[in-house]
Amino acid sequence: MNAIVTGLPSTHGDDVQLNTTTLIRHAARTYPEQEIVYRTADGGWDRYTYADAYARIQQAANVLAGLGVGPGDVVGILDWNSKRHFELYWAIPGIAAAMLQMNLRLAPEDLGYVTTHSGASVVLVDESLLPVAAALAPHAPSVTTWVVMSDRPSSEIDPGLPNAVFFEDLMAEASDAYDWPEIDERSTYSACYTTGTTGRPKGVYYSHRGIYLHTMAQVAAIKMGSDDTVMLITPMFHGQSWGLPQSAVYAAAKVVLPGRYVAEDTSVLVDAMLAEQVTVANGAPAIFGPMLAYIETLDEAPDLSRARLLSGATEPPLSMMRGFYELTGADVIHAYGATETTPFVTINAGIKPTLTELTDEERWDLKRCQGLPVTGVDVRIVDATGAELPHDGVAEGELLIRGPWITARYHDLADVPGERFIDGFWRSGDVATIHPNGYVKVVDRLKDVVKSGGEWISSIDMENAIVAHPRVAEAAVIGVAHPKWQERPVVVLATVDGADVPLSEIHELLDGKFAKWQLPDTVIRVDALARTSVGKLDKKVLRAEYADVYQDAQ
Repeated sequence: MNAIVTGLPSTHGDDVQLNTTTLIRHAARTYPEQEIVYRTADGGWDRYTYADAYARIQQAANVLAGLGVGPGDVVGILDWNSKRHFELYWAIPGIAAAMLQMNLRLAPEDLGYVTTHSGASVVLVDESLLPVAAALAPHAPSVTTWVVMSDRPSSEIDPGLPNAVFFEDLMAEASDAYDWPEIDERSTYSACYTTGTTGRPKGVYYSHRGIYLHTMAQVAAIKMGSDDTVMLITPMFHGQSWGLPQSAVYAAAKVVLPGRYVAEDTSVLVDAMLAEQVTVANGAPAIFGPMLAYIETLDEAPDLSRARLLSGATEPPLSMMRGFYELTGADVIHAYGATETTPFVTINAGIKPTLTELTDEERWDLKRCQGLPVTGVDVRIVDATGAELPHDGVAEGELLIRGPWITARYHDLADVPGERFIDGFWRSGDVATIHPNGYVKVVDRLKDVVKSGGEWISSIDMENAIVAHPRVAEAAVIGVAHPKWQERPVVVLATVDGADVPLSEIHELLDGKFAKWQLPDTVIRVDALARTSVGKLDKKVLRAEYADVYQDAQ
């Protein structure tokens, strides 16, 4: 890392701290009438304003203080993308406590580890998730108070938890005025734990300063304003819904909170998107794909020409991006990040105006890139020795990332190999190329790339080519040990009609995109692909299940 050089002192108010509270306070002061639309427990919808929300946020701060929560304490949340969850996003860090994002899809043992490792003493839980909390409680001895959140009278609820209190009962007694402290901006505002498929979850603790700067960069990159309507589809319990709650408030945009939904029925998301005229939403291809399928069943294609759909988790299939645009006018914007990066690193928010010579097909192909690094983030690619590689669009190396909202260490974890961080850069574990025009293209995960005959085959590129097949619902490409070629690709896929797809048809799809030696030798059809708790393909499980496919090959 470069040494920090001190220049001439400025006359700015550099001691004024960047705090999350100032974002919501400013929005409520300048746009008090702006709406927040939220899903209710009975599946209906209701709405209130920024001014209403800010009053409840201050009440919630008083409730937390009354429970003994103070600076540096950790408070967990088990909830969907709800009205109360949104309020707690501001109330908890506003009193200098840390908001623990609790992934309710984790097994009780893993969630218990996260809760205990973070030292969370208070956990707020939605009534619908009381069974999750009950399973967690024996694994979370650090929790001294459980706070049940519900619209029903507390007299009708049996929480089944030790030391349980009821949020709305406490809110009814709390003042709606709170004197927010000015917090050291380097303090943790929230914590999220990685959900990798190997090892214990690792804690990433985000600072007030980091999320504040992240917010400003994200709003600028997406060009968000008070005329936008932002729907939070990505769970608020992981990766802070990609920082979109803060960005929506910074832009004073209308907010839509869809509550509980399932990937098997995304009609509620589409219906709300149309009813509220949503212009910005975030999600993974596993959600956007079913949303597009639902839109295709409508009698009339909706006009979503103002919509920017931020797609992450994995590269969105080109067929899906084109489908949204051609049917509705919506722009699927490919973005890249990770728990460790807050997560905004790159965004493909449009073709650079200097690239006027590109054909229509080349423009679509460029949208498959993860995009351009946002201002404030440095990226580089390195080879196995750590030597930096050229940005020529050809060289492939591990992507390293550094910036004011990129983690520089894991919380209270002494046994993490130092190799995860090099010269102030975080090692992403992703293999990427960087083009001379600045676009970053992630080729694969280091652990997922198929190594065949000494050469690499991108599983991501092959998967996205395969899902263009009209009968393929989802596909994974994994490297499986081969006695002659080290590894060979195996295609595992699920189909829309439950019937097999011949290998010859897969080869047809890949012809011209991959060399003949790269083409897979085996296609396996399953009912559904294994996924992690955050919806990513769980290739560790798939590799273990099909490890012997080629054991007798020559």
